[in-house]
Amino acid sequence: MRAQLEHFLKDEEAVTATEYAVMLALILIACIATLTSYGANLGQKFADIDDTLFP
Repeated sequence: MRAQLEHFLKDEEAVTATEYAVMLALILIACIATLTSYGANLGQKFADIDDTLFP
């Protein structure tokens, strides 16, 4: 039991996977925030074009 615990604590593979998961989550949050911001601005641009073409 003790040997398994020591092996688990020394094993760095799980740490690497966790780091990648955190990095992926941060990238996804940044992408969602960017798309949300641009999406609102893009919707307003289309509304302006629509108002210009069809008053």
